[in-house]
Amino acid sequence: MAQPATETEFTLDTAAELAAEESGAVIRGRSPWYLAWRRLRRNFVAFAFLGLFVLIVVACILAPLYAHHVAHSGPSNEHVLDTITVHGTKVDVVSKGGVLGGKLVASTPVGPQWFAAGGKYVLGADQLGRDIAVRLLYGGRTSLFVGIVSSLICVVAATILALLAGFYGGWLDFVITRFFDLFYAFPVILLGIALGAALAINGIHLGPIRANSGNIMIPTLVISYVLIPYVGRPLRGQVLSLRQKEFIEAAVAQGAGPLRIMFTELLPNVASSILVFFTLIVANNIVLEAALSFLGAGVQPPTPSWGTLISDGQGLIVTRPWFAIMPGLAIVLTVLALNVFGDGLRDALDPRAKVKIEH
Repeated sequence: MAQPATETEFTLDTAAELAAEESGAVIRGRSPWYLAWRRLRRNFVAFAFLGLFVLIVVACILAPLYAHHVAHSGPSNEHVLDTITVHGTKVDVVSKGGVLGGKLVASTPVGPQWFAAGGKYVLGADQLGRDIAVRLLYGGRTSLFVGIVSSLICVVAATILALLAGFYGGWLDFVITRFFDLFYAFPVILLGIALGAALAINGIHLGPIRANSGNIMIPTLVISYVLIPYVGRPLRGQVLSLRQKEFIEAAVAQGAGPLRIMFTELLPNVASSILVFFTLIVANNIVLEAALSFLGAGVQPPTPSWGTLISDGQGLIVTRPWFAIMPGLAIVLTVLALNVFGDGLRDALDPRAKVKIEH
């Protein structure tokens, strides 16, 4: 008759805490995904930053409600000649320039009003009278869209290439690996600038894939394309290792075809790595989009993004620093939240964190 468990050992601190709080009988026989969830939900820091990311996403999704019902202005609406009421006083959105005291005075947009103007111009206006707060939220929608969609395209393409290269090997592995190596020869930023600048002028016209200049899908495809090798190479290494395991040989002996082996045997075993890669690649792609947009090779005006907002505000960094600081702060918080949560997710899914129960 088996004796009660006398020792439960984990390799990660989070798993050690789990073992200290619960008996081995509770976690014996559970799936790796269940154990990973139990470790993850005890990482309160990771969940706090996940909540921050969700809050940012929800705020950006609700941007049209704020624009139409509070600010009463769209992201591209110009209000150079308009006025607002602040504490009962009419104030020009963009003050009239001219000569004052013998000196030439430039037109000046209104500064941050917070909530003194009933929700209008909370962060002030730019030189064209556009509401900075509205543009910040709409810019977040653009940056998050580019970051998430490009990451999906990148991870899906990299996973398919890794499965093909790792499973078949031979000449197909050679061709795919050389494709990966080709991109490693170029810095990501320089390659993104080259492709983004060329496609921003001419657009994309490849059979059914058509995107005119200024289309948001151009930077999305460029960013996803240049980062495929950085996900594909590590996954290929994992597939090569798994290809030699006994369960793959058993599947082949049972008559399973290549597609079935790749997508029902190999893919579930690299799914945890793919999930971690996705969260970290989203953060990386948001930063890359901001860099390309700042340099003029990403999202094109008048479409707002956090990168274009920083570019618009760089000339006013001394007199009106909030123009560039607010979108920069939004990027920092979003990327920090994703990276911290991604680290927590990686720790929870770490295959070394296994339960060892001795009888």
